[in-house]
Amino acid sequence: MNWRVLLEDRNKMFWALQIAGWLGYALIQYIGSLMQEMRSIFVLIILLGAYAGFLLTVPMRYFYRTIWNLHPLLLLLAVLGSSYTAAVLWAVIDNATHWEIYKFGFRPHNWVFYLQHSVAKFYIMLSWSGLYFVIKYYQLLQDEKQKALTAVSMAHQSQLKMLRYQLNPHFLFNTLNAISTLILINENKTANQMVSKLSEFLRFSLDNEPIKRITLAREIDALMLYLDIEKVRFAERLHVQTDVSKEAREALVPSMILQPIIENAIKYAVAKLESQGVITIHASVIDNMLTIKVSDNGPKPYAAPAQKSERGVGLKNTEERLRALYGKHYSFTLSANTPTGCVVELKLPWQPVENS
Repeated sequence: MNWRVLLEDRNKMFWALQIAGWLGYALIQYIGSLMQEMRSIFVLIILLGAYAGFLLTVPMRYFYRTIWNLHPLLLLLAVLGSSYTAAVLWAVIDNATHWEIYKFGFRPHNWVFYLQHSVAKFYIMLSWSGLYFVIKYYQLLQDEKQKALTAVSMAHQSQLKMLRYQLNPHFLFNTLNAISTLILINENKTANQMVSKLSEFLRFSLDNEPIKRITLAREIDALMLYLDIEKVRFAERLHVQTDVSKEAREALVPSMILQPIIENAIKYAVAKLESQGVITIHASVIDNMLTIKVSDNGPKPYAAPAQKSERGVGLKNTEERLRALYGKHYSFTLSANTPTGCVVELKLPWQPVENS
């Protein structure tokens, strides 16, 4: 937050309200004078009276700033005292102006007459003070609200970053372990290919902020980089099918949201199959909801864990990210595939890229 800009805006707002308020006071006084058949020179008296009130309330603003942190009782007494002092000064100026201009230099015999209408003017000054404190407290409340929202937003973003970046060590461990194994069995060419693919995937991961959304098309491109790494390990044993509608390809999704789901399918399905493992990615838009299904043909029917806490790190983090981003407006389910394997289904609000 730029505090200098904020203070400048608050200062401009004060002067705008100050000018508008005293012009409004002058207008009300003028309308009242029409009912009493006053001479036209009385308009000057009204304007001078409003101008005097305008000038007297300016130092009150700076005085209230200095006593802002006083005890409430002391603050109330200070406001009453300053309002009454300003009202008395205003009454003296207003009466003297009225007698000098409207009554051709009239002077009262008793100085007490200079205090005429000071009680009415006290109420006006007290009202001005009340409005000043109400507006000031409202501004402070808005500041605190903005600070709270900023703090929540920063915590929210930190949580999303933590959940996203927590996946990288998990993925890197598996990949580096596979590369190490390839080097040990002298498969240096294959290991080199895997390192090259890993470099491309990590570059993509670093280029996309975890708190931002990307199109599903770009998300699938990232998945293909990851799957290229895994294909080095599994060769012909890994086959990937995609069926993504045009509307779905343009939908915005959290970056790297599907990678842990695919990694889970490879770990528990493809890696345990002697025959070819097939992973299918299906995405479509139905009733303004983006539906993504990731299915595999694992070695046996999948039984969804009774408790979410029994799920692996990748799946738990995926659901935590979805909850942080969408609240209650999402669905994340695991079910058995037919005849064997698992289906992970995500349902997210459909947000096409052109509306972002």
